[in-house]
Amino acid sequence: MIARYTLPEMGALWTDEFKFKTWLQVEIEAARAMAKYKIIPMAAFKTIEKKARFDINRINEIEKEVNHDVIAFLTSVGEFVGEDAKYLHYGMTSSDILDTALALLMKRAAGIIDKKIITSLKLIRSLALKYKMTPCIGRTHGALAEPTTAGLKFALWYTELKRAQERFNHAAEAVAVGKISGAVGNYANLDPRIEAAVCKRLGLKAAEVSTQVVQRDRHAQYITALALLASSLEKFATEIRNLQRTEIGEMAEGFAKGQKGSSAMPHKKNPITAERVTGIARLLRGYALSAMENIPLWHERDIAHSSVERVIIPDANIIADYDLEKFIEILRGLVINEKRMLENIYHRGGVVFSQRLLLKLAGPVGSREKAYRLVQRNGLAAAEGKGLFIELVKSDKEIHKYLSDVEIDSCFDLAYYTKHVDKIFKRVFGK
Repeated sequence: MIARYTLPEMGALWTDEFKFKTWLQVEIEAARAMAKYKIIPMAAFKTIEKKARFDINRINEIEKEVNHDVIAFLTSVGEFVGEDAKYLHYGMTSSDILDTALALLMKRAAGIIDKKIITSLKLIRSLALKYKMTPCIGRTHGALAEPTTAGLKFALWYTELKRAQERFNHAAEAVAVGKISGAVGNYANLDPRIEAAVCKRLGLKAAEVSTQVVQRDRHAQYITALALLASSLEKFATEIRNLQRTEIGEMAEGFAKGQKGSSAMPHKKNPITAERVTGIARLLRGYALSAMENIPLWHERDIAHSSVERVIIPDANIIADYDLEKFIEILRGLVINEKRMLENIYHRGGVVFSQRLLLKLAGPVGSREKAYRLVQRNGLAAAEGKGLFIELVKSDKEIHKYLSDVEIDSCFDLAYYTKHVDKIFKRVFGK
C-alpha cells in the first residue's frame, strides 16, 4: 500500500539523505555556537561551514567496519572538512545529534500533517453546512432510533477532528525539543549556552533537563496523538462504510469511471478506501503501544528504544499523512443519497416517531406506562410486517379515544426534530 503511494514532501523527510542533512545541520549549528563563545576557533567553524559534506556510500562503508552510524557519519564529514574536523562534535555525544535532529524532523512532519488536518476540517465544515437540514435517521445499537440531520453528523466529526488537531499540535510542540548536554546530560564538556543557541537557531526548545537522551514520553505522546487522530478517522470511515451497506444506502464513497469493485461480482461498489483508513488506525495504535514501551530506559540511557524508533517514527508519520490523504479523497468524492435518507426515516410507516407519539398520548391517557404500551404494540406490529405504523396507530380504537388523526399526524412532523439545529451549529461553527 505505502510502496505505491508517493508523497515527496513527507517521504523525503525520512530518507537517509535528508536524515544526514539534518544531522549535519545540527553539527554546523553546534560549531557556530562554539565559535561564538570561543570554545573552538572561528576559522575552524568557517572551514566546517564551507566544506562540511557527506557521502552516503562512504558512510555505509565505514559503518560496516565501526558498527556505529554517528561515527561513520562524522568520519565521512571529516574527510571533506580536513584538519579542522577535530572541532566537529566537540564535547558532544551521539544523542546530541540524533535527538535534536529527530526533533527537527518530527516538527517538520507535524507541519505537513497539520496542513492535511486543516484541509479535512474545511471539507467537513462544507459538508455540514450543505447538509445542515437534510433529514436522516439516527441509529442506536445499529437500529433505527429518531430523525436527525446529516449536517449534525458532519458537525460532530468536525468537533472531534478539532480536538484531535489540538492534541496533535500540543504533542508536536512537546516533541520539538533538542539537547546538546553531553553523555549524561550534565554539560560536563559543554556550555549550556551552546544548547540554547543551537535550539534557538533550529526553532526548537531546549530540554529543561535531559540524560544522554531527550525523554521518550515526548515521543510516545506524539505517536499516541497520531493514533488518536487515526482512530477518529476510523470512526468517520466506519460510519461511511455502514451507511454504504446495500440495505441502508444513505452515503457512499465516490466510484470512479472504469473502477471495478469486485473481481468476481461486477455489481459491487466496495468502500475500499474507508476500509483502508480503518486498517491504518489499527497499525498506529500498535505503534503507540511500542512508543510507550520506549519510555522506561535504564538509568541515563540505553538503546532499547533505538531500533523501535527507526521503524515506528518514520512509519507513523508517513502512514498518518497517507491516512489523511485518503480521508480527504473520501470527503471530496462522498456521495449523499438524500432520497434514501428520507425513505429510511419512514421505514415501516414511521416507527421512528414513536417517542413523539408517546409524549403526545401520555397526557390525555393520564399514564406514561399505559401510553407506552399502546404505542409499543403498534410499533412491534409494524416491525412484524402487519402494516404501516401510522396506519396501525390511526386504526387503533383505544388511541383514537385520546388523539384525532390531525393530532397523530402532527407527531410525524420532521421539523420537530430539527428545531434546534441552528443553535447547535452556532456552538460548533459560530455565527
